[in-house]
Amino acid sequence: MNAKRTSQITAVSAILLVLAIVLHFTGLSDAKQWTLITATAIAGTPITWKAIQALRMKAFSIELLVTIAVIGALFIGEYVESAAVTFLFLFGAFLEVRTLEKTRSSLKSLIDMAPSDATVIREGETMTISIDDVLEGDRVIIRSGEKVATDGVIVTGNATVNESAITGESVPARKAIDDRVFSGSIVDNGFIEVIADRVGDDTTFARIIELVEEAQESKSKTQKFLDRFATVYTPAIVLLSILVYIFTRNIEMTLTFLVVACPGALVISAPVSIVAGIGNGARHGVLVKGGEIMENLAKVDTVVFDKTGTLTKGRPEVMDIHTISGDENELLRLVAEAEVISEHHLGQTIVKEAQKRGITLVNQPKDAEIIEGNGVRVTVENKTLTVGNRKLMAAKDIVIEESMESYAVQREKAGSTAIFAAIDGVVHGIISIADQIRPEAKEAIQELRANGVKQIIMLTGDNRHTADLVGKQLGLDHVHAELLPEDKVAWIKQLQAEGHVVAMAGDGINDAPAIATADIGLAMGEGGTDISMETADVVLMADRLDQFSHAHALAKVTILNMKQNTYFAVTTVFILLAGVLFGKVFLASGMLIHEVSVLLVILNAVRLMRYTKKERKRNVPNRVLQPE
Repeated sequence: MNAKRTSQITAVSAILLVLAIVLHFTGLSDAKQWTLITATAIAGTPITWKAIQALRMKAFSIELLVTIAVIGALFIGEYVESAAVTFLFLFGAFLEVRTLEKTRSSLKSLIDMAPSDATVIREGETMTISIDDVLEGDRVIIRSGEKVATDGVIVTGNATVNESAITGESVPARKAIDDRVFSGSIVDNGFIEVIADRVGDDTTFARIIELVEEAQESKSKTQKFLDRFATVYTPAIVLLSILVYIFTRNIEMTLTFLVVACPGALVISAPVSIVAGIGNGARHGVLVKGGEIMENLAKVDTVVFDKTGTLTKGRPEVMDIHTISGDENELLRLVAEAEVISEHHLGQTIVKEAQKRGITLVNQPKDAEIIEGNGVRVTVENKTLTVGNRKLMAAKDIVIEESMESYAVQREKAGSTAIFAAIDGVVHGIISIADQIRPEAKEAIQELRANGVKQIIMLTGDNRHTADLVGKQLGLDHVHAELLPEDKVAWIKQLQAEGHVVAMAGDGINDAPAIATADIGLAMGEGGTDISMETADVVLMADRLDQFSHAHALAKVTILNMKQNTYFAVTTVFILLAGVLFGKVFLASGMLIHEVSVLLVILNAVRLMRYTKKERKRNVPNRVLQPE
């Protein structure tokens, strides 16, 4: 029965109850009794029907307990009690549905923000079509005030784009040619044309909605326990009620015992908190993939960070090119042509630097070999180029002269990453690349500590000098550098073996194995990369570390809220049962208190929807790696 039908039956039942009161004061006793019986029948029918449906599924539902109590009340002639109980139960169910909708309002808001149509240019003609008919490769027009219909790259125009539906960031971003935009974003001001590369259910926005739906359906350990508990508890109450009748011979007390022992508030105590918590995260750009993950996140006592792209912005720049001899642009061209095949951010930085300098890359690398975490080895213009870190040079028996090593150490101590470039087995130069620490990193780390995280560690493949510099500036407990992806996995396993609950935060690419190994894996979403959204337990859609501290604090508050609800529900049942046995609580009043307890549990969970950590300081200047 839907909420509308429930509200209609509840309204009719309420009118009949009012009519019965009027008839009572006018002395029409028989009419009053028949009115109460009619009210009981109207309100009791859907309750009884649900009880029968549950019995067909071999389940003892709350509706079954209420049905037994109402039949018993009718049997002993307590028509006021039977009408009041059915009305209160339906009224409580109606309020419960309406209030529960609030806990799912974040998901509904997301769905409401989905675009319904798009303006595209096909064969020179501009047309408005349904969002379902947009194809990959379509040229999509988005004007000021319109929603972006697909994921894609801007090819014409510029605009200020509100991406809060994707990232949780309320400050609009300035977008221009070659920038990516995402479905669900809104163009605040400007005009852009986008080539669609993800449409329909493949867009980042559609996948966010899917993930939130799955997460809200996913049950926590506590929920699973309460579900098992309810299947035992309900039939046990029926047996206890029989014992109460055997010892007291009081049918009214027995029926009241049956009703007030209903585990309604207890059963709903955990899921309503989890759904509200996950909804809050979605509104703040944090995707938490389920109740069990929320529980585990609250227990985290050790946080491990990757450096590049996580603690730092991951948008490094070439700071210096040092060559033994020859033109630095010629060395940059060769290295860039080698790094064209690399997806590593440092390799891509070198390619971008070459493009920025107007260097044309014409040669395709041959015999390409990507050594994960170390660099690349390719053939360009019949020359063997080996580009990467010291480990790669050592692995390929390439000697680093003392002067080059001294220069590399000097750059590393200044916060740069030194990339060695060897041609035919001889190091010809070093390209220094530097990154920036995220402006919110230090504050986020302090908040994590304030929320109970005992140690914060950095695991990075970068050189130890740069890693130590970042670790010192951010006040990290431990720093381990020059690690391969498998080394990070080993460190995570060691921390777990020592009894720590470990969260690993990375950019979701090279860190995917460590993220998958940790108790909680967090990925910096960068607008929702495939690997980050699939591997991680928690995705930070706006690439902001303060979202991590929010997610951790939110998980703790959510679990606290769930415990509050559970303890309140159990305490209420015990107090009511004691009241029944001592003759202080009766059938109608017991049902009223029971329904009120259910509503209080839901309202307590709804508070989570408004949870925000204290307003963080804005406009914090970027923290550039500073040498000692």
